[in-house]
Amino acid sequence: MPKMKIRKGDRVVVITGRDKGRQGEVLRAMPSENRLVVAGVNMMKRHQKARRAGEESGIIAREATIHVSNVAHIDPSSGKPTRVGYKVLDDGRKVRVARASGETIDR
Repeated sequence: MPKMKIRKGDRVVVITGRDKGRQGEVLRAMPSENRLVVAGVNMMKRHQKARRAGEESGIIAREATIHVSNVAHIDPSSGKPTRVGYKVLDDGRKVRVARASGETIDR
């Protein structure tokens, strides 16, 4: 199974589908399923009953998962979609880099 190049906390843009062009932060990554949960993207509504006292009931809007192939990483320097590559630094660390600008993505 190939490794996902997008991780939790990354800024991504949706490149296809109903939410095309919307940007958000990755809230959760599921590498075994090749899916992501992105803030404010692919919203779904769920009818929920209150199970305990004080719990919210009614129609709840929340993010559904989206396939990793439908999003692209945002280049830190230009703010445009870019592909992600890897580079080994002089100190031996392997970091992710934006293919478009060559800028390091990892903190």
